[in-house]
Parts: sequence; structure tokens; C-alpha cells
Amino acid sequence: MYEMTIRLQTGGNVRLYEQIYEHIKTEIRKGKLLAGERLPSTRFLADYLQVARSTVDFAYSQLQAEGYIEAKPCRGYFVCSVDELAGLGELDAPETATGRAAAGENSWTEKGKAAFEDVETGIAVEEGEQGVFSEEPIRWDFSPYDIDMTGFPFSVWKKITKNILTCANSDLFSRGEPQGDYELRVTISRYLHSSRGVNCRPEQIIVGAGNDYLLMLLEKILGRHVKIAMEDPTYLRSYRIFQSFAYDIVTVGMDGAGMRVEPLEQEKVQAAYVMPSHQFPTGVVMPIGRRLELLRWAAGAPDRYLIEDDYDSEFRFRGKPIPALQASDELGKVIYLGSFSKAIAPAIRVSFMVLPDPLLKRYRKECGFYSCTVSRIDQSILNGFIRDGYFERHLNKMRKIYRSKHDLLLDELVPFQKKFSISGENAGLHLLLTAKEPCSEKELRSKAVRRGVKVYGLSQGTGENSGRHATVLLGFGGLSPEQISEGAGRLKEAWEIEG
Repeated sequence: MYEMTIRLQTGGNVRLYEQIYEHIKTEIRKGKLLAGERLPSTRFLADYLQVARSTVDFAYSQLQAEGYIEAKPCRGYFVCSVDELAGLGELDAPETATGRAAAGENSWTEKGKAAFEDVETGIAVEEGEQGVFSEEPIRWDFSPYDIDMTGFPFSVWKKITKNILTCANSDLFSRGEPQGDYELRVTISRYLHSSRGVNCRPEQIIVGAGNDYLLMLLEKILGRHVKIAMEDPTYLRSYRIFQSFAYDIVTVGMDGAGMRVEPLEQEKVQAAYVMPSHQFPTGVVMPIGRRLELLRWAAGAPDRYLIEDDYDSEFRFRGKPIPALQASDELGKVIYLGSFSKAIAPAIRVSFMVLPDPLLKRYRKECGFYSCTVSRIDQSILNGFIRDGYFERHLNKMRKIYRSKHDLLLDELVPFQKKFSISGENAGLHLLLTAKEPCSEKELRSKAVRRGVKVYGLSQGTGENSGRHATVLLGFGGLSPEQISEGAGRLKEAWEIEG
């Protein structure tokens, strides 16, 4: 446990919990508090600093809401991974609360803060807005990325892990195949065919630790300085990754059917990144007509490809599941990306990519020497979890849980229909509210923060202003039913909703 010395100043302009918050935040940013390090309990730190325990609770709650620390049940508070703090801007020598107080500035209302990105949701957040303190810290975070871990089958996972380690031999601890263990790839190919209609052989599948790694491999396969089209708005994390490749990114506007095809011809792009089953963040489900248009465009030239990100296809609440775009691809033009992070748990960090045969040859030539980034033990556990039917049972259970939360949030939002239009309710773990009257997303977010609620703006998806009406995302996956009702109630107060 990290023991910290915090010098609190009383009688100044900066309140005590703000000083505690700033001190811990600065220690994390400077790397003096390392990822995974345990913080003192709120009771211990309150006794040590001779302050009320609620003062420390406020500081810890804000740090947790901003992603600097995380709470682990029955264990305490721990510093989050450094990777999760990427994109915070200038990290060297940040100002402290006491230093600003001496200059007569208030850290919570300081303007002109640089924007940073929530790397999991892909949504940009203004640090100045995120740091606003109200009478209470943020307690209801409608994150569009969080999932419900209460339904995770821990006992099953432990049993599979124990069986694998008990029967393990030296082969399990060898390097393994670059594309991932063949048994797991066979299991994934069978699962994709039965659940998503994907047609592929195990040899076409590459297993990796997260989509970031797979996209980096894809850059080696497609080459540098590729001109790529992305939906507007889109998943900002992927947008930033493509930027880092020096790709020429063209943002293409959407209509009710998804990405428009005409600009792809006009801009002469080589690849298009799409999310046809449930577009993030708009929630649009691409109909078969538009899918066939995209496939025809890709077939128009030898080196044109569609990158299909099927990030949360398992969670659809109305109608039958929508087959993957790859299921309609007969010419080998779709690169299919999927992940188990949202369906099982973020910590699983197992993603997969299905390459068409022409690109598979390039992969083996250009990237075949890269080792698989997923532990063979983790691959074996996941393989048993899917192969033996546990994954399907887990999905059925989670669909019921999420459907219940989805319907509850829709019920809670009925009074909001006087001022907002509701969309994106057919699939996924978030809904969208679009203001009917002129207002800004920043205004909506700020009012929510002052009531202890965090929501996310749609226009933050690309950083471009496309003239859209103010729209916010409300994720429900990580909230309990009680939190959904309480948070919706707070939003009614914040946005002055009657009824």
C-alpha cells in the first residue's frame, strides 16, 4: 500500500477534498503512483489527515469517475493502468491545487483546458468540465462502454482454469502459433459461422490482445499512407490509431442507412471502416441494401477493402440478430474484427481478425514472424469456455439482464420525450437523446455533472462540427437498475424535465 504525505491548507480558496484529489492525480500523472498500486483506505487516510471521511470519499469518487483509480470489491482502491490514462495531454509538471490557490485561481472552474479522450469509449471529454465539483461527486456514470460484471460466471472460469493447469504439460508453456492456437481458431470459426453467419476457415483467423494490436498488424498488411474512410461520427479510438499510421482519413457523413457510398468513389479511398451491425455511437443498423452497395464499391478495384468492426453484435433486443457484413462477401473484400471484451469481460483482452485470402498471403509474408500477444493459458481457458457451451449460456443470461436494463431506461426516459428524441434503442448498450430545441451538448453535460451525473456527447466522436442537433449518449450496461432510475431522476432535475 502506498503511504502518502499530503499537506493540506486550510482557510484558502481550495476545499480540502479538492486538494486531496489534486495531490493524488498529480502523483499518478508523474508516475510516482504506479499502475496497480493500492491506495490507503478512506478511513485510514481520513484519520491520518485528520479530516472527515466524507472528504476523502469525495476525492476518491472523483478520481474513480475520471479513471485515475478503480475500486475493487473487498480489496480497496487501486491506481489504474497507465495505458488507460493515454491522451490526457501534457503530463509533465501539472499545477497543484495549492499552487493555483496561491495565484487566486479555482481548479474546478479554470477555463481553456485541453480536451482528452476516454480511451475505452472513444469519446472526447473536456478536462475542465470533467473536473467540475458540485455538492456531491459523480455517482451515476452513463458510460456507453461499461458492462455488467455481476453476471460473470467466476466459478466456471475458475473451474476451467484449474482443469487446464492441472492437466497442463510443457506444450502449454511453449511459444505457440503466431496466429493463435489452432484449437481456439477452430472454435472461433465455428462460433462466428453459427452466430454471425461469417464464412471463414481457422487459417484465416488471427488472435490478438485487443483490436489495437490487430489494427497495427493490418497497417503492415495494407501498407502505409493508405487513404481510408470512416463514418462521421465514429469510434474515436480507432480514428486515433489510424491517424498514428499516417493514414489519410476521410470522414464520410451518414444517413439513416449508415455510411454513404458516393463519397467513397469521389474521394478515391482504398478502405472503409464501418460498424454495420450497430454503429458506434449513433446506433444505426445498416440494412442489406446499403451493405450490398458497399460490397459493390469494394469489388470495383483490386485493392479496395471494407474493415468491419463487429464490436457488440451479441446484444440486440428487437428482432432477429443481424448477420455480419462478411456473411454477404463472396469476393474476399471484408476484413472482419471482433472481440470478447464486451461479451465476457474487458480484462479478457482477446480479439480476432478474419482476413480474406489475398491479405492472408500478405500477412504471412509481412507479419508471420510476429508472436501471438495472448497467453496460451488464456487462449486455452477461452477455448474451453466457448467450446463447452458456457459462453452461449453466459450470453443468454447477459441478454436478459441488459434487456431488462434497456427497457427500464426507456421507461425512465418517457418524460424526456417532451424535449428529446430517443434513438438507438434496437441494439447495443446505450441510447441516444437528441434535443428538439437549440442547445449545446456541453451545456447538457455540464448541467448533468452538477447533479453528479456523467453523460457523453455525440459530436465528440470526431472532433468535427457537422451541424448536428445536441445529442448525448446514455449507456446502461455498467449501472444497476437502482442507479439507472436514480441517474435518470437526477437528469430530469438537471435538464428541467417535467413529469
